[in-house]
Amino acid sequence: MSTADATTTPMPAVVSPLPTREATRARIQKITPTLNLLGIGWLIPLMHMANGDTSRARWLEFWRLLVVPMLAILIFLGVWAMLAPKVKTSLGEIPGPAMVASQFMVLYEEHQIERRKEEAFMERQRERHQRLLSKDPSARLELRSYAGKPTYFDQIWTSLKTVFTGFLLGTVVAIPLGVLCGLSRTVNAALNPLIQVFKPVSPLAWLPLVTMIVSAVYVSDAPMFEKSFLNSAITVTLCSLWPTLINTAVGVSSIDRDLTNVSRVLRLSWWVRVQKLVLPSALPYIFTGLRLTLGVGWMVLIAAEMLAQNPGLGKFVWDEFQNGSSQSLAKIMVAVLTIGIIGFLLDRLMQTLQSLFTHARGV
Repeated sequence: MSTADATTTPMPAVVSPLPTREATRARIQKITPTLNLLGIGWLIPLMHMANGDTSRARWLEFWRLLVVPMLAILIFLGVWAMLAPKVKTSLGEIPGPAMVASQFMVLYEEHQIERRKEEAFMERQRERHQRLLSKDPSARLELRSYAGKPTYFDQIWTSLKTVFTGFLLGTVVAIPLGVLCGLSRTVNAALNPLIQVFKPVSPLAWLPLVTMIVSAVYVSDAPMFEKSFLNSAITVTLCSLWPTLINTAVGVSSIDRDLTNVSRVLRLSWWVRVQKLVLPSALPYIFTGLRLTLGVGWMVLIAAEMLAQNPGLGKFVWDEFQNGSSQSLAKIMVAVLTIGIIGFLLDRLMQTLQSLFTHARGV
């Protein structure tokens, strides 16, 4: 046997193949619904173009999803900056985008300063407690919370807590009533007049009644919630539950009759029928109502906070209006933009939940 035959031929190294364009395209298609849900669908044409797909359709998609919205925003900011100095008010000129941005940074710096004061206050309190315990280990210590002025970001957090509380209260009331109205014509006939009467009532009319009732009923030496918080939350509930109630009733009454007949043939109990048939079938309608409810609740809350001077963004706007300083208009514009952006994000949140729970990826 020759030497050449005895020599073992080395095996070639296995190199993992690079992903093909088709495989990458399939991965992009797989994550497309998620990107759309997150509101960053404009990344999709960029990813396709990075993968080598530079067709005219991709460029048009990139233009529509990113370039056109950005141009619209720039045009809006340009028109705003051009027209703002021409409008004179008792507080001065209408602030432009640059002044509004600078006042936002001022509000942020005030928040940071207040947080440092709070940390210093808590640190002094801890040191005082340690000194007391070193002298008397059985001493009773009283933990005091920081009583500084709430900052702009504190007001935002207060408004968010209030609107979600009112939204949850409204959901707990509206969905069961909507299911009953959709399943029973008798219940629907009984509740429909009340719904039509109370649905158009303004929060400005509800708020005085709610305030007086809460003050009379909610009496406690150590209340769990502030009365101002309850007043705003209950007002949000009373004004915003109607879209969820009506949409739930419509969704339940629109269930396919064949499914209802099958449930009767199987002799399903009322609760099982609601749980397994009614609610899953009506979910798209219910989530549409919830989206409307949250949006209405956010608008109602700002009005209620302004009228009753309850803590939150509405009170911030009213306080700045009453302040009358040269920076007040810019701070009010900051609040207006904040209210709009938060409203958009709340709607996006509900849209995402709707898509997850109803598998409606195209919503």
